[in-house]
Amino acid sequence: MAHRVRPLLAAVLLAAALTGCGAATGGAPAPGATAPSAAPPSVTPTTAPAAPVAAAPMAASEPVRVRIPAAGVDASPLLRLGLAADGTVEVPSVPDGDKIGWYTKGVTPGETGPAVLIGHFDTARGPAVLKDVARVRAGEEITVSRADGSTAVFRVRELEQVDKKKFPTAKVYGDTARPELRIITCGGEITDGHRPDNIILYADLVG
Repeated sequence: MAHRVRPLLAAVLLAAALTGCGAATGGAPAPGATAPSAAPPSVTPTTAPAAPVAAAPMAASEPVRVRIPAAGVDASPLLRLGLAADGTVEVPSVPDGDKIGWYTKGVTPGETGPAVLIGHFDTARGPAVLKDVARVRAGEEITVSRADGSTAVFRVRELEQVDKKKFPTAKVYGDTARPELRIITCGGEITDGHRPDNIILYADLVG
């Protein structure tokens, strides 16, 4: 399904960074809201990822549940995310801070290409679904349950923390020859009401 990936890359070139992801909104929190959490510990980038075990691509089927044991994540159902009116990639709303979204203009997890999942580290309401993302290490597994009853198992190959202004668009959304997964959230100390970095997990289908 590589032909679905090139239009995906073209679309996100309009706005590479997830400017709303994991950001605490400016101004005072809403009544009853929790203060934004502290910044996540910086992830330790992997510089020489091990070659992943190859797994056969799967047919298209939408994701319905995501489990990341190392980060204490078990999220279901998934949100459907597209492009916002200004051309940026959509992110979950503040009330959906406990949910993960799937970027529908890409492939489904398990198909050839980079499937993209997005979640908040925190919102103005407090810690969110990916609050413990820094606990994830290369070699750990991410499991995605799919609408057809199948399960796609991915192994984390690489972790990266980058300034949103230097977001690696082609690396995240560009064409791949095998089924891969990206999980994106935000990090860094809050500046002007937003977190300046993106934390990206890169994972490969292994089963």
